[in-house]
Amino acid sequence: MKGLNDKVAIVTGGASGIGAAACRRFVAEGAKVAIGDINGPQAEILAAELGAAAIPVRFDAGDVTSVENLVKTTVAHFGRLDFLYNNAALMSNDIIRRDTNPVDVEFELWDLTMRVNLRGYIAGCKYAIPHMLKAGKGSIVMTGSGSGLLGDISNIAYGASKAAIMSVARYVATQYGKQGIRCNAINPGLIRTEGGMKNVYGPMVDIMARNTLVPRLGRAADIGAMAVYLCSEDAEFITGQAINVDGGMLSHMPYYSDLMNQNLKWDTPPPTSERG
Repeated sequence: MKGLNDKVAIVTGGASGIGAAACRRFVAEGAKVAIGDINGPQAEILAAELGAAAIPVRFDAGDVTSVENLVKTTVAHFGRLDFLYNNAALMSNDIIRRDTNPVDVEFELWDLTMRVNLRGYIAGCKYAIPHMLKAGKGSIVMTGSGSGLLGDISNIAYGASKAAIMSVARYVATQYGKQGIRCNAINPGLIRTEGGMKNVYGPMVDIMARNTLVPRLGRAADIGAMAVYLCSEDAEFITGQAINVDGGMLSHMPYYSDLMNQNLKWDTPPPTSERG
């Protein structure tokens, strides 16, 4: 990918899953990366794997001072900041199980979700954008979700936070585009990371697989590659977009999986009693 060599990126939630895949891809493309994660030891392990091109920074996306420190530490170490991948989010099984509907959800959980998933992203932009303006250009990528596009039977706080993230991405793209800063969101499909497997398992996997149009489910590297691409010069005419990287899950009619499950097609002859 063009324009990544010797550039500097911050990846939040970078120690595992999608974030780790993005860190590996940034370094493979010649960039340097700060691995921001609440799990400091795990970030250190990945940084050791990636060598001098990476540094670990323990941070908490729910603490704006911690986000500011992540940016300051990155710039102090590498001397610049070109890219921000806002990826950290509350995904623990305990949080997901308690995130239900407007009647039952606890306001404490709602506020925590917004503080980490949404305010943490705003804080990242707040402290990163001045350095990008100084460099004359930059790219910000945010991890959204199909949950922010469509309703679901649960996870109302998570879905609302992801919908807001997509709006924030459009605002950043609009307000800073003429100054050389692009901003986009990525909406992953079912990505089989270690953490994701704790939240989607059993029959749910088969159901979601039937609604995925490609032969396999998603991998962390699929999202990491898109994040890095959106930071590259190859994507310099893409901004303000929410891009679904979901194997086509949101591209078909709602009844698609039912038809496929019963092996039905539009040209299937109706029963004799319905032929008139």
